[in-house]
Amino acid sequence: MKIRVGFGYDVHRLVPDRELWLGGIRLEHTAGLSGHSDADVLIHAICDALLGAANLRDIGFHFPDTSADYKDIDSKILLRHTMMLVRQAGYELGNIDATVAAEQPKLSPFIPAMKQSLAAALSVPEADISIKATTTEKLGFTGRQEGIAAYATVLIG
Repeated sequence: MKIRVGFGYDVHRLVPDRELWLGGIRLEHTAGLSGHSDADVLIHAICDALLGAANLRDIGFHFPDTSADYKDIDSKILLRHTMMLVRQAGYELGNIDATVAAEQPKLSPFIPAMKQSLAAALSVPEADISIKATTTEKLGFTGRQEGIAAYATVLIG
């Protein structure tokens, strides 16, 4: 069996008057992430990791921010389509290991719901998805609460 590893990274700016979506769920917060879609950085990082692992380019290639088709789209739709592409290439997900870097809101209480949402979108067991949350100790743009970043590593086979 051939296995492949992929890595994804995404970042979006926090802005007022926008909903905050992370891991496919809506979080109550004073700001949301700016972007063409719903700007779910966690899902976008996972999509890039999956696409990279399968050698299928990147999220911007498949879902360009210049297309009206993806304006304000629910990123779970992008994730489902990405997993379809990976499966069409002959691969299945082994596991996901992801980290979200944000000072606020505190994400730990929401991780079980995120895992459930992602597992449903990918049609995989929740046990195959690991999500961790961290801060940057008030350093950089995430530390200044200007944005949120996410990193994801995936294994496909």
